Amino acid sequence: MANFAARAAGFATAAKYTLQTFRKFYFLTTPKVLPFRHVASIDPKPPEAQWLVQSLWAARGVGLIAARPKSLKTWLACELAVAVATGKEALGRFPVRDPGPVLVYAAEDDLPSMRVRFQSVADAREVVLKDAPIYLIDLPALHIDDASQLRRLRQTVASVRPRLLILDPFVRIVGGIDENSAQEVSSVLGSLRAIQREHDVAVQLIHHMRKANSAYVGQQLRGSGDFAAWTDSGLFIVRRGPSDLVLFVEHRGARAPPPMKIRLESEPTPHLVVEPEPPSLKLSSGPRTRCGMLSLRTCRQPSVLSPPSTFATSSRSVRPTCWRFSASSVRMALSCTPQRDGR
Repeated sequence: MANFAARAAGFATAAKYTLQTFRKFYFLTTPKVLPFRHVASIDPKPPEAQWLVQSLWAARGVGLIAARPKSLKTWLACELAVAVATGKEALGRFPVRDPGPVLVYAAEDDLPSMRVRFQSVADAREVVLKDAPIYLIDLPALHIDDASQLRRLRQTVASVRPRLLILDPFVRIVGGIDENSAQEVSSVLGSLRAIQREHDVAVQLIHHMRKANSAYVGQQLRGSGDFAAWTDSGLFIVRRGPSDLVLFVEHRGARAPPPMKIRLESEPTPHLVVEPEPPSLKLSSGPRTRCGMLSLRTCRQPSVLSPPSTFATSSRSVRPTCWRFSASSVRMALSCTPQRDGR
């Protein structure tokens, strides 16, 4: 009887082990169904929850502040950081309805220099800097393409719980990746998108533009085209002439405001201001064709539009020239005011 009980216990133990092994193998080899929801069961965002900064940055949006070197990128980031942290209007005109903490990593400026910038903006906007929840990551180097440092960044975001994360600039926060490689860039940007979704935070990445001009401002970004594809909100500063800087805004899911001229004002303390009138795209002189149509004159950007110079050459040049027109070129051309050649 004792032997029978011992054998029964042994069989039960073996059966239990076999069942556990089967379950483990089953769940490892059988894929789980992805979570899904009916579209009508998802509550839409109310209009007031669409923006972090009205018309400038989407709530919980990822994107870029981009310009050529020494074109006020960091100053613009500081302006938005102070606005989000305090609830003051960004650039003196764009409201912030849901302020909160801001976390910043500045790879090209030391902490005392960033303190001076933030103090200048805070004084100009009449807020007390020590009351603004703006936090600077105090680290000599941060490479988010390194798994261990990316985990530290995630943990820091989880601890601070910011409304806005600013990383300045992209080229300094990655170690050995090629920014022209879509595969390598998309891996880093995908990690930032994951942080945005996990922690409900807007992510603002500072980036550089190429020297070459393009009719579409997003195509002027240096490196892979995945930068533009990744962006929910984009602020692009373009230099027009020796001193004029024009801010272009783009959004994935909303209409953007018109371009605006910005400059660094020194009084009472350094801060950015928006010029009263948006810059106009004036047309330069251009020859009139013989077809009797109004001639669209060439915009100041040479890459936008180049109509044939005469009717004789139009038969040879109109077809290839039209094929080179992009949708953005046509929109920019239509935004210009067509004029007659004095006839």
